[in-house]
Amino acid sequence: MRIEPSGQTLGASVFDLDLSQPIDDATFADLARALGRYGALCVKDQSIEPAAQKAFASRLGTLEINVAAGPYTVPGHPEVMILSNVVKDGKATGLGDAGQGWHTDMSYSKEIAFANVLYAIEIPKRDGKPLGSTLFANMHAAYDDLPSDMKESLKGKVAIHDFEKFWNMMRARPGSTRGPLTPEQRAKKPPVPHPIFLTHPITGKPVLYCNPGYAMHIEGMDKKKSDETLAFLFEHQLQEKYQFAHEWSEGDVLIWENIGTLHNAVADYGPDEPRYIHRCQVMADKVFEPGFLAV
Repeated sequence: MRIEPSGQTLGASVFDLDLSQPIDDATFADLARALGRYGALCVKDQSIEPAAQKAFASRLGTLEINVAAGPYTVPGHPEVMILSNVVKDGKATGLGDAGQGWHTDMSYSKEIAFANVLYAIEIPKRDGKPLGSTLFANMHAAYDDLPSDMKESLKGKVAIHDFEKFWNMMRARPGSTRGPLTPEQRAKKPPVPHPIFLTHPITGKPVLYCNPGYAMHIEGMDKKKSDETLAFLFEHQLQEKYQFAHEWSEGDVLIWENIGTLHNAVADYGPDEPRYIHRCQVMADKVFEPGFLAV
């Protein structure tokens, strides 16, 4: 396995690794450490079936079955969500608008997410250029650059994160086919608190764990002060110097971790420019366990 850093604020490419086959413990540990260091890893030139994708992803943690995925999963593999704008026989084949807007996956859940593992099967192109890039922002660097008085004042504070905030943002986008959350879906994802600053389980360094997709208010602050503080944090963390863009190629397996990054899927392609990706969401149960990187 060869890892080639992007040279930017985060991101690296991985070569000479076949994820369709089991990888040994030492290689896995090296890959996980690189994930903590670089935030997003692209394993190039892969050809994997859903079962192999699940087998690899589950080494990082327990796989989630998304409450809102509905029919948009691979048959027989409910842990593998389909991200797609492809329509067949008048029906959508996948969730077409997932991830459009800056956020951290599953900060709306009591049990947070650690990683995503996405496999690109079909990528839209225009004039030979790939479309639908995924943008990332570095929350290690964003924390480091916060004013010292803000680090002190927000130490130990928590923000309330709400699944419905991002869902309604997606519903409001032109052309969205999302309906409102059902009462059952809403009951499964009530608002939850999370610390604004977390210690990253791999790097051991502090990160800013607060994102515009789900964070609603800061517990214990009046609304005006909370709104002002969140607005500052959101503007700060999305500065261009913290951002990295991944341009997709078919056969990419993109792995990113959600504790030290934000991400945003760029919707710069049309309905006649097909995009089809298989996605596994990995929970943060194993990464916080002692011995996760023992090798």
